[in-house]
Amino acid sequence: MLRGRIELPRVQSRLLEGNPLGDPSEREVLVYLPPGYDDGARYPVLTILPPYAAGHRSLTNYKVWEPDLFERYERLLAAGQARPAILVAPDCMTRWGGSQFLDSAATGAYQSYLVDEVVPFVDARYRTVPEREARAVLGRSSGGFGALRLATDRPEAFAVYGSHAGDCAFEVSIRPSFTSAAITLGCAGGVAAFLERFAEVGPRSGGDFEAIMTIATAACYAPDLDAPFPHCALPFDLETGLPVPDVWARWIAHDPVAILDARPDAMDAARYVFLDAGDRDEHGLQLGARMLARRLEARGVRHDHEEFPGGHRGTAYRYDVSIPKVLSALETG
Repeated sequence: MLRGRIELPRVQSRLLEGNPLGDPSEREVLVYLPPGYDDGARYPVLTILPPYAAGHRSLTNYKVWEPDLFERYERLLAAGQARPAILVAPDCMTRWGGSQFLDSAATGAYQSYLVDEVVPFVDARYRTVPEREARAVLGRSSGGFGALRLATDRPEAFAVYGSHAGDCAFEVSIRPSFTSAAITLGCAGGVAAFLERFAEVGPRSGGDFEAIMTIATAACYAPDLDAPFPHCALPFDLETGLPVPDVWARWIAHDPVAILDARPDAMDAARYVFLDAGDRDEHGLQLGARMLARRLEARGVRHDHEEFPGGHRGTAYRYDVSIPKVLSALETG
């Protein structure tokens, strides 16, 4: 049992009202309050962004032989390996399984929702240290991508960032998936027919999961409200699996590696960045983490970069490494 406690207050979002997918605009925000919170002190805030197809409540999932994130954190606290903090997990889920924590005309303004509504809501309701220098954001996979994009897009909100195998280096991590996604969508009869079946039965195979994630990311990286529902552009031709150059260029523009190359000042405001990935990551995200680390090193941005034995899944134990590092990098007084 936790010594701290979890609360699930709700936010009525102005920014998510009328979103194109009809997803709820009233959202839960999962807030973990550490032991001793009621004694009156103020705390730094660590925001956790879950992976694609995992929501904020998934961080509390019971597993027989594995602690959930908050149990892990309390073990770190008890061992004196992490400082006390408020942990926050926002609900940024969409009908397609994830928002990539970005603003998109095809899904909704999820990055703005997180920064402009969730952050002030938490500061107003709880005893936070309400300053950028006391806020960190950390995520896995798509959540890691979301953290990296907050570093490049909204540096005024957070000072410290962590990415466990966050999506990046799209040429090596995403482009190889074109073949599987094109085959799955083609066999289904196209995007509309695939989505109709998916709504009835969900993913029935790894190919289905890859296809729905492709649609989800297309809606985030290449929204097109003039196109048929789901109002986005695929980066490949369904007949051949080959890239559609102008659409693929729109996707690449969202790649954190490409953003660092295009913007000399990107991530310069970060106090600290944590990067890791498994050395056998199925999506090649260890390659992307290496690219990011080289660019941060060249810019003189304080960071740690680690590779560990393993793949893309089953890596929640790496929070034991990242949480102490990102919290120790915060300035709170």
